[in-house]
Amino acid sequence: MAEDRPPAALPASLQPEPTGVAARIMARAEQDLVFVPQLLSESQHILQQHFQAFVRTELAERGITFGDHPLLLPFIETHGRELADFVLTSLALHHQFRLTEFETLAGDPARLLRLDLWNTLQSHIDHAEQHFLSGVGGLPRILQAVEEARALLIERMADGR
Repeated sequence: MAEDRPPAALPASLQPEPTGVAARIMARAEQDLVFVPQLLSESQHILQQHFQAFVRTELAERGITFGDHPLLLPFIETHGRELADFVLTSLALHHQFRLTEFETLAGDPARLLRLDLWNTLQSHIDHAEQHFLSGVGGLPRILQAVEEARALLIERMADGR
């Protein structure tokens, strides 16, 4: 299940055999890992407010107002979020840094960033597996639902339905 070895991109003296999922993913970091800018918190809110005001203004200029349409507010909020999400996604897609570029920018010649990423990735993989095995909606509930469906099917077959 979980692999507790660091990624193969470390110095030769520290390189393990990449057998775990986190190690296999980090071995592909040169090809598959990118860093993207992401606006957070207040900046996201400012962007959404801008687009909501934009949509409201454009509709008002075309004679569409709140008094005429009771569902206008949810329409404006939804489209404001969608326009903001479009901008945020476009920003992230347009400005991607490959791992080596990011390490160069960050001045990480010892590849500590890769080790930190591997540790974080491995931790999240472990957490996801544990959540699935024990959490609400995880494997126990799936097995229970399968057993209930199986019992219902057997009951219906016995009744001739």
